[in-house]
Amino acid sequence: MDLGLQDKVAVITGASVGIGLAVAEGFAAEGANLVLSARGKERLDDEASRIADKYGVIVHAVAADVATAAGCAAVVDGARKAFRGADILINNAGTGSNETIQEAADDKWQYYWDLHVMAAVRLARGIVPQMKTRGGGAIIHNASICAVQPLWYEPIYNTTKAALMMFSKTLANEVVGDNIRVNTINPGLVLTPDWVKTAKQIAGEAGYEAHLQGVADEAGGMKRFATPAELASFFVFLCSNKASYSTGSTYFVDGGWLKTV
Repeated sequence: MDLGLQDKVAVITGASVGIGLAVAEGFAAEGANLVLSARGKERLDDEASRIADKYGVIVHAVAADVATAAGCAAVVDGARKAFRGADILINNAGTGSNETIQEAADDKWQYYWDLHVMAAVRLARGIVPQMKTRGGGAIIHNASICAVQPLWYEPIYNTTKAALMMFSKTLANEVVGDNIRVNTINPGLVLTPDWVKTAKQIAGEAGYEAHLQGVADEAGGMKRFATPAELASFFVFLCSNKASYSTGSTYFVDGGWLKTV
């Protein structure tokens, strides 16, 4: 199936590892050129070079912290300088939290707000005008099942991901007349390096796989973690011309974990 992504330009944040890296490879496999952003320059540059060599596409790396206004500006400027704009924006950068509402300080709330919400706002302000000059585009926000089905130990993550989901819907309404489609993906369990690292800390090298299976069993549904590549396929499809009538929607890719309709 030709997804019509050849020579498109995709901007992906949090792109050096996990879901973001898998999404980058998914777009590259379809012939899209890339602007990849992450905080760690060395790993980002290594992955950008690897993807460019493997898929024969142009990959521009921007080491930046999108939790800051300056970091977002660097990403926007990188897309403009490298490709004269972007067709696709994947707001993927984010991380889990661990706190109680009573104990978490204001600065922790502010950090996650900047990372999960303001990064999307700032990048939209910068990238949407580029998309307009190119005739349209597609934006995906990587939120979480926790936006609607919260986990008890991460209230800040739950709250900011819910806000991101609402921002995505609001942005979709604003730009629908510009041929720009905006959607949200709410993943469930995805086997990223962070999950493996945490499991090893809890259960050790010998027991981490059993620990992860226990987490999946408790979630229910398919009772397994998705691979990042499985999730990436959905991102790529949703940005393609095969999903041309989809905007303002939220899609749960969670293996049946969601408990409501």
